[in-house]
Amino acid sequence: MCGITGFFGPSPENAETILRSMTDAISHRGPDSEGQWIDPLAGIHLGFRRLSIIDLSESGNQPMISHSGRFVCVFNGEIYNFEELRSHLGSVDFRGHSDTEVLLEHIESFGLQDTLAATSGMFALAIWDRETRRLTLARDRIGEKPLYYGWSGDVLLFGSELKALRRFPTFAPEVDRNVLAQYLRFAYVPSPWSIYQGIYKLQAGSYLTLESPEKPLGFDPFKSPTQFWDLAQIANQPRESISEENAVEKLDKILKEVVETEMISDVPLGAFLSGGIDSSAVVAIMQAVSRTPAKSFTIGFHEQGFNEAEQAKLVAQHLGTDHTEHYVTSQDALDVLPLLPTLYDEPFADPSQIPTYLISKLARRDVTVCLSGDGGDELFGGYNRYFMAEKLWRRTENLPRPLRRSLGSVLVSVSPKFYDKMGRATRSSIRLLGDKAHKFAALLDVSSANEMYGRLVSQWREPLSVVLGACPERTTFDAGQTMFANLPFTERMMAIEGLTYLPDDIMVKVDRASMGVSLESRSPFLHHKVVEFAWSLPLESKVKGGQGKRVLRKVLDRYVPRQLIDRPKMGFAVPIDAWLRGPLRDWAEALLDPKRLEAEGFFKVEPIRKKWTEHIEGRRNWQYQLWCVLMFQAWLET
Repeated sequence: MCGITGFFGPSPENAETILRSMTDAISHRGPDSEGQWIDPLAGIHLGFRRLSIIDLSESGNQPMISHSGRFVCVFNGEIYNFEELRSHLGSVDFRGHSDTEVLLEHIESFGLQDTLAATSGMFALAIWDRETRRLTLARDRIGEKPLYYGWSGDVLLFGSELKALRRFPTFAPEVDRNVLAQYLRFAYVPSPWSIYQGIYKLQAGSYLTLESPEKPLGFDPFKSPTQFWDLAQIANQPRESISEENAVEKLDKILKEVVETEMISDVPLGAFLSGGIDSSAVVAIMQAVSRTPAKSFTIGFHEQGFNEAEQAKLVAQHLGTDHTEHYVTSQDALDVLPLLPTLYDEPFADPSQIPTYLISKLARRDVTVCLSGDGGDELFGGYNRYFMAEKLWRRTENLPRPLRRSLGSVLVSVSPKFYDKMGRATRSSIRLLGDKAHKFAALLDVSSANEMYGRLVSQWREPLSVVLGACPERTTFDAGQTMFANLPFTERMMAIEGLTYLPDDIMVKVDRASMGVSLESRSPFLHHKVVEFAWSLPLESKVKGGQGKRVLRKVLDRYVPRQLIDRPKMGFAVPIDAWLRGPLRDWAEALLDPKRLEAEGFFKVEPIRKKWTEHIEGRRNWQYQLWCVLMFQAWLET
C-alpha cells in the first residue's frame, strides 16, 4: 500500500524538487521509502511513497521498470492473485517477489486490458509506455484506492490525494460551486468530480490513456476513460436460480478463498471488529483459515447508544481471537477534528470518519494491515432503507399527496425531544424516535419511489438554493435511476449505491483514515468474486420479510451463535448532534458566523443560520446538514 503522484508535461529545471515535494505531501501513505523516475525529453515524471507489505526488500521499491525496459510503473494497492498471474509468465527472471513486479511483467506479456481483467485486487496505478510514449492511469473495479487527475495549463497532474497536486507550482485551484452543491446533497463529493474545477477522480473499474499532456478535445470525465469492469452490467444480468442452502454453501466457500488470499502479507495483520454481521463474518473466517489466533480491534464509547465494544468482545471471546479494545472519551474524538480537513483533502461529511480514524490508529500500534467488513451492507442489503423504503412507498403512494403533505406538516410541528420523551415514557425500543419521525415526515409528499430514495440519501434536499452561483451537475446517482430502471426498487437502490456511496463515501472514509496512520485496509466483501456472486443471487436471498443480509447471516451462523449478533443496526456513529450543542458549539459558531459566510461568498446565509438556531435550541436535529457545511468551512479554512 502506497502513495503515487506525478505529472506529464514540459519538464521544468527543478522537476526533481517539484516531484519530491509532491511525494512528500503523501508521505503518510508510504513512510518506508520513496522513489522518482523522470524522462525530461518525454515530459513524464513519476513519484512514489512506499508502505512495505509484500517483499520488504529493495526489489519491491518503485517506480519500477519492466525487465525489457519498456514500461515504468507506480502502483498503489495489492494484487491478491499475483502468484497465479506469476505462473502465467513462464521463464521470467524475477528480481523479487512483489505483486507490482508480477503486474508489470503481465502487462508486458498480455497487455494492459487483459491484465486488468485478470487481476484480483485493489489498486490505482500510473504506467508509462516508453515505446508508444503513452501514459495510462487505472483504478480498481470498486474504487477502493483513490486516483485524482486533471490539468494545470498544459500539464497533466495525478496523484493518490489532492494534497500532492496542490504542491505543483502552477496549480491554482478554484472551488467548483456546482460540485459543492452536490457535496451538500450527498455529504461527499461524487465521482468523477473533485471539489476543484478541472480536477477529477478516475471512476472505478476504468483506465485512461493519454498520448500527450494537453487536455483532449471533447474530454468527458464520464465517457473518456475505458471501462474494463462494469458493475452496471453485472447488476442488470439475470439472477441465478439457486436454493438458499446452496447459496449459503457457495458464499461460505468464496469468502474462505477470498479471506485467505487477502491475509497474505509479509507484515503483521489483523481485522476491525464491531460485533456486527459484516466484520464478525470476516473475523470468523479469518480465524477459521488461520493457524494462529487472528488479531481483532474494537473501540468503544462511554455514551449510551453509541457503544458496540461489548458485543464485539463477546464475539471475539467466542471465536478466540487475540482481541484489543480501547474506550475513547468524547475528548479523544473531538481531538480528531483538526485533522479532518487535511486528512480527507476535500470536503467530506460522514461523521463516522472520526471513529474510523480512531480504530485505525489503535490497530496501527500492532499491525500494518487490517481486514474490514466494508461492502457487506451494499451487497447483501444491510441498510434499513433497503427493506423499509419500498414498504413505505407502497403504503403511502395511493394516499392523496395533499393529505400526505398535511400529515408531514403535523409530524414536524412536534420537536424531536418530545418524541424521544414519549418514547421513553412508553419504553419504545426505537432509537432516536424524534429524528425518525421527522425523516418519515419528509418522505410523505414525494411523487415517486425514485424521489423517495433521493430524499432518503440527501442531506440538503435543495442544495442549489443554498450554494451561490451553482448550477445542476451530472451525477452517477441520477444516471443510475435510468441505468437500473428495470431492477426492482430495492435492487435499484443497492446498485446505485454500489456505484456512488460505496466508492465515494465508504471507501474514501476508510482509505484516508487508515492511510493517515500508514495502515493498509483490505475489504474481502469487495473482491470481485464476492461482488459478482452477490449480484447473481435473487433479491429474496438477501432482503426478505423486513430483514437484510439473509444469506450472509446464515453463513455467520456456522461460526457465531445468532444471539451474539442479533441486535439493532447501529453503524459506526458518534453523537454529533449533542456535541454541536455542547463542546463543539463555539467551534461551529465561529465557522457559521454570518459575516464570515457572507464574506466567503459560497453560501446563502439565512437557510444555514436558520438550521443552526433550530438545532442549538433543540427544536430540530440538523446534525447532518450542519456537518456538511461545517466540514466545508473547516476545509476551506485549512
